[in-house]
Amino acid sequence: MEQRLKRCVKRHGLLFTTMLSGLLGVGVGVLVREYGSLSRLDRYYFSFPGEILMQMLRMVVLPLVFSSIITGVAALQSEASGRIGLRSVLYYLSTTIMATILGVVLVVTIKPGEPSHSTNVDLAGTSGKVSTVDAMLDLIRNMFPDNLVQACFQQVSMKGYKLVASYSDSINVLGIIVFSILFSLSIAKTGEQGRLLLELFKALNEATMKIVQIMMFYMPVGILFLIASKIIEVEDWNIFRKLGLYMLTVLVGLVIHSMVVLPLLYVLVVRRNPYKFAWGMAHALLTALMISSSSATLPVTLHCAEHNNRIDKRITRFMLPIGATINMDGVALYEAVAAVFIAQINNYALDFGQITTICITATAASTGAAGVPSAGMVSMIIVLSAVGLPISDVTLLLIVDWLLDRCRTAVNILGDAFGAGIVEKLSQKELEN
Repeated sequence: MEQRLKRCVKRHGLLFTTMLSGLLGVGVGVLVREYGSLSRLDRYYFSFPGEILMQMLRMVVLPLVFSSIITGVAALQSEASGRIGLRSVLYYLSTTIMATILGVVLVVTIKPGEPSHSTNVDLAGTSGKVSTVDAMLDLIRNMFPDNLVQACFQQVSMKGYKLVASYSDSINVLGIIVFSILFSLSIAKTGEQGRLLLELFKALNEATMKIVQIMMFYMPVGILFLIASKIIEVEDWNIFRKLGLYMLTVLVGLVIHSMVVLPLLYVLVVRRNPYKFAWGMAHALLTALMISSSSATLPVTLHCAEHNNRIDKRITRFMLPIGATINMDGVALYEAVAAVFIAQINNYALDFGQITTICITATAASTGAAGVPSAGMVSMIIVLSAVGLPISDVTLLLIVDWLLDRCRTAVNILGDAFGAGIVEKLSQKELEN
């Protein structure tokens, strides 16, 4: 019994510590909010340990994405990587469509935007106008950056009809992924000469994962202050009562998708216990819930998938970096619910064609969200613009978005992990050859 307890603590100690730090963060945040009187500068200092955690995680995203995709793709034959890539894309697309349809069904059934449910909701707000076509073109532009070094810290978007390029300070992950895939395929075709270069990237990948393991020891401290500072910053808690049914609709959809839809797909293909698999990803899910970023959670996701669930590294290092960028089941569900909710509070009746448009646009916008500057705002505006809904109402939803975004991110991470397990099972022949 004692030996089992020791093994449990050794294997899950960091997970339990992270959970405890999250709960402590909530408690500390509530106490400081109620009994402390922090100035704006004091709040800035208070949030500093959490800010350092985010900086540390973002620091390793670029070398991890670059090295993991190159080592993952180059380790496969070109024909095998093509088949695995096709299966990955089909999985991402199908689960995103399922999430969107689920969101629409729930919001149409529950009707959280009816006047009797959403009382005294202030619709005032402003929001920038974004063309749907321009946003999609920006997605394609970011897939093929003209300057790879600049893509490491900036994304491009075109402003206005003069086609003047504008850059935002954010890693162009989509461009890095596309280049990494093309580069790895080229290495695989160079034979013996490319093998030395591949070994270099393997060493870089392993070294980066070692850094991630070291950073995990600081994670409980950073998460405590990250959660506490976020609770202190909330100005109006009454908004949660006013938008309670809307939030409940989104959360119910996320729970059904993550606890029923994705596990069912996993069981049908892999024939194993999906909840045991999900438990293996618990640390990554908890991290996603706390820091609200798929890209920043990527190091922990890779670690959990490879060490806890024993997924083939060639699959994880190919799929998970791509999934963290384009597989956004939670975002698609949220955008579908939000669009119909805004239509309901404006007494705007949607016909079947408009609901279908919302499903298609939410799927496309969520998939390309990571490649578009100001992704959350822009992708939501794309969906609203597609059916002629007032885009100014986006600001109403952004008030509670900080909380829902954490839940969406956790669902995205779980979808990526299940996808890696499913594709690994379907690709046994290619992996053995």
